[in-house]
Amino acid sequence: MVRVRFDDKFRRITSKIKDAEVRRSIKNKIRKIVENPEIGKPMRNLRKGTREVYVRHFRLSYAFHQNENLIEFLDFYHKDEQ
Repeated sequence: MVRVRFDDKFRRITSKIKDAEVRRSIKNKIRKIVENPEIGKPMRNLRKGTREVYVRHFRLSYAFHQNENLIEFLDFYHKDEQ
């Protein structure tokens, strides 16, 4: 079983989300990532070693540490803030 860790920044950002539909979408994506950690798009350059998935107009960023069997959710941001 994969262990899951939520970064403080990720917790702070997602706790401020008021839209129930977006919150539900985030939970669904997290479930899918836990089932298959390599589902996200691998990032390059400065964000190398992380992956991202789309959640509506937003991006959910996470890192999969395969040797530790750990998924760390890092950030949640709007696509225009890249």
